Amino acid sequence: MAEDIKVDLELDLKGLLCPLPMVRVSQNITKVPVGGVIKAIATDPGSLADIPSWARTTGNEVIKTDRQDKDIIFYVKRVK
Repeated sequence: MAEDIKVDLELDLKGLLCPLPMVRVSQNITKVPVGGVIKAIATDPGSLADIPSWARTTGNEVIKTDRQDKDIIFYVKRVK
């Protein structure tokens, strides 16, 4: 399914520790249009809780999460 997702912005968040991956997604969400998608690649396991929690509280949506070795890949859709 990830191949079908049109990505508007990709963020390399590897090596950043909690809460920085979530903060960077939050800072960049307005750089994509409503309906646009950020692909965020993190390595901190804490981001598995932080980014979905942030999305729920802000009204945005994590449409997919993938894991490739140590990389955790989030596809975050801007809803509003």
